[in-house]
Amino acid sequence: PAVVVVSEICLKRQPVQRFMARVPGQVGLVHSRLSAGERYDTWRRARRGELPVVIGPRSALFTPLPDPGLIVLDECHDASYAQSETPFYHAVAAAEAYARLNRAVLVLGSATPSVEQAYRAQRQNWTVLKLPLRLLAHRQAVQAQLNGLGLVGAAPALIGEGAASLPLPSVTVVDMREELKAGNRLMFSRGLQAALAQVLDRQQQAILFLNRRGSATYVFCRACGGVVRCPRCTLPLTFHEGRQTLECHTCNYRRQMPRSCPLCNSDQIRQYGAGVEKVEAEVQRLFPTARTLRWDAETARQKGAHDMLLAHFAHHRADVLIGTQMLAKSLDLPLVTLVGVVLADVGLGFPDFRASERTFQLLTQVAGRAGRSPLGGQVFLQTFQPENAAIQFAAQYDWNGFYEWELQQRQLIGYPPFGRLLRLECRDEQEERVRKLAEELAQRLRSSLSEGEARATQMIGPVPCYYERLDGKYRWQILLRGPNPAHWLRPHLPLGERWRVEVDPVNLL
Repeated sequence: PAVVVVSEICLKRQPVQRFMARVPGQVGLVHSRLSAGERYDTWRRARRGELPVVIGPRSALFTPLPDPGLIVLDECHDASYAQSETPFYHAVAAAEAYARLNRAVLVLGSATPSVEQAYRAQRQNWTVLKLPLRLLAHRQAVQAQLNGLGLVGAAPALIGEGAASLPLPSVTVVDMREELKAGNRLMFSRGLQAALAQVLDRQQQAILFLNRRGSATYVFCRACGGVVRCPRCTLPLTFHEGRQTLECHTCNYRRQMPRSCPLCNSDQIRQYGAGVEKVEAEVQRLFPTARTLRWDAETARQKGAHDMLLAHFAHHRADVLIGTQMLAKSLDLPLVTLVGVVLADVGLGFPDFRASERTFQLLTQVAGRAGRSPLGGQVFLQTFQPENAAIQFAAQYDWNGFYEWELQQRQLIGYPPFGRLLRLECRDEQEERVRKLAEELAQRLRSSLSEGEARATQMIGPVPCYYERLDGKYRWQILLRGPNPAHWLRPHLPLGERWRVEVDPVNLL
């Protein structure tokens, strides 16, 4: 039997359809949105050996298959493979151990593997299989698709003998600073507006991507400068136009939009920033006849919502799909000829050494949703930082160039893969207590490092986390960076229930 793991539940539909078409009645689904009865039935059939193929997110790895021979992880670079709640584990590491124990074949698939994964593959001589061409299908399948799209009599070079391929869609990097200078105050550049109008006129489809939920990202008082924040997380609340509410996307706190500033009672309080709800409203304003569909955490709350939304768009019941990062990966939609990234800068400003890598991965992945048929495609990356290396490499689909550049940056500062990280996070309801605990442990670690002459290991912190307060608890962190940082922590264990220890953390926020 085989286990096929996808990075998110919303991505299971198309892989499931393809497997079921080839091995009907022999594919099992495992994910958290199944009922207890559905999960038990799949578990029982898998244990009996009645399911040759099991598909699902990271929890699918724990399906009790007898003697699995193949384990596949799609989009293996994705951060969602790290379980951030009890039990803590990383699905890629778990899959490696699982395959080793069962002597199974492990396939890690990604168009944009992480720097650490690529470096390990290079150093440990992993078998690397590259797919440099975008394959459509065999000649007969491509011709059938062309006929269905009304493109009878395609060019011989397109069809050819055997498998057919097409180049990746062209990418235009738009400097939004120049758009402002030209008097364009809209969230869409002039080029993107023209391209969108052309796509709608040709009855094709477009994807607009912005990795922010809601209508406005924060509510700000122009009189005192205050920002309306979550009382439990101290994060700015996001405004949702449809419900007229301010919401915290971390702890789900909600409140009504205030008529005046809670700090100074001024009426100069306004919404700022943009999310996917505002993008949808702007498309409907500019193109009233366009059928829009929004795919984000708000529209996909119910069971089966992901499959329904994707099926709706795949059957061309909508012209423009607007959403966050869940639509950036693995979707194969032949009528999508335009992808517009409304703001490519989102994510670049986070104080995490992987910020550039994640931006490059996300932009490259979402750009790949366009041009997956003989209709071709184009991509617009709108940005206020067009010179940024991650954006430049993404615009050229240059993973090798980005990998070499990022390796140089990591080596300069000694971050993975040239060193290991250990993250110590302290959480408590009282701000003073968490600060004191973090400083006490830091002092003990500092003494250990000094006495042991650990010149290769450095301590960073203690400092408040980027998200200083989450779900009512204050957070401070300490980082140990070096060849074996866990060695210097062992004498100080156990740390107590307020501490969380992460070896090789997936993020530092």
